[in-house]
Amino acid sequence: MTAAAAADPSLGSMPDATAAFFGELAERGHEPLLEHTKGTLKVELADGRRVDRWLVEVDNGDVAVSRKNVRADCTVRANKELFDGIAVGKVNATAAVLRGALTFDGDVELLVRLQRLFPAPRTRRSRSTEGRRNA
Repeated sequence: MTAAAAADPSLGSMPDATAAFFGELAERGHEPLLEHTKGTLKVELADGRRVDRWLVEVDNGDVAVSRKNVRADCTVRANKELFDGIAVGKVNATAAVLRGALTFDGDVELLVRLQRLFPAPRTRRSRSTEGRRNA
């Protein structure tokens, strides 16, 4: 169990990619990429009939993560499998919004700022690039 999970028992034991992402975010405490950002983002993830909720509170770079179900400045909704892909860099969050697979209500600027925290999607190298690297 991570230190963040120990500090907030509602974070659980971090069994999946999404939980690991939010756990690591909580452990950071302060995120320089969000130095001039203030607001709350709620993430609602559908997993069958169940909905998991995460709340990210940012106050000029100070980040807190919990499982509170409260009103937020921006609410993001997606299915759990998609968000797991975003959390590990397999899926681009912006592309998911454009496809309608990830939806949001509220402060779009907050969403754009928080997107910086997701790992960049990995790209496949073309064979010609691989060949040049191995030559």
